[in-house]
Amino acid sequence: MLKSALVLALLAAGGTSALAAGSEDDFKAAYAAAEAANKEAGKLRNQWTTTASTLAAAKKAADAGDFDKATASAKEAEALAKASIFQATSEKTRWKDMEIR
Repeated sequence: MLKSALVLALLAAGGTSALAAGSEDDFKAAYAAAEAANKEAGKLRNQWTTTASTLAAAKKAADAGDFDKATASAKEAEALAKASIFQATSEKTRWKDMEIR
């Protein structure tokens, strides 16, 4: 069930990232949102390494002037961070369901 929700979240993010427009302001907004979500995941002690590498790819694309790719990567990073937040919060209590009694 948890895997299904994570897959759906990532697929939804992939669908929206293809529609990303390519201005520098769009990238900055998307990158800020991704960083904020990643910071929240860090507070929950559940940052995914893929989020960090996707953020780095977004920054690299922006530095090269490819704001379409940079915005798409930033939105993907935000989706990954939100999925890690979902995982952390849902597993916070779900482990009790798997405990042998």
